[in-house]
Amino acid sequence: MKRGREEEAQLIKHPSDASPDEGVVKDLPLIDEKAVEQLTEGLLSHYLPDLQRSKSALQELTQNQVVLLETLEQEISKFKECNSIPEIDALFSEAKHYHNKLVNIRNEMMMLHEKTTKLKKRALKLQQKKQKEELEREQQREKELEREKQLTAKPAKRT
Repeated sequence: MKRGREEEAQLIKHPSDASPDEGVVKDLPLIDEKAVEQLTEGLLSHYLPDLQRSKSALQELTQNQVVLLETLEQEISKFKECNSIPEIDALFSEAKHYHNKLVNIRNEMMMLHEKTTKLKKRALKLQQKKQKEELEREQQREKELEREKQLTAKPAKRT
């Protein structure tokens, strides 16, 4: 014991003179290999389950990070799409413009349909009126012919 203290005192006084491994082998007692193996197994059995749980937790975290990164990439792409909003607005305004044109064309077509329907009715009435007038003229001619026949002298019948 005394010798160890003397060496320590000497090391404190002159630290650069001594090597770091000096005295280590002398101080270590002989260790049984079986004891080392048992201690190693005990140490492993004590810490290994926690390490395995930590490993699985780290793997799960890594997988979650991958999922989060993919989600972030999707959100970034959505934001990039949002940058094209002026183009989308232009498309919508153009669509509205053409929709208004279509509505106007439809209204014009409905108006033209109404006009053609009225014209067809008027043409039918005029045709019926014309046929009626022709029928009346024909009847008038027949009456005139009948009257002329009545007015024409008839030879007297011999009795």
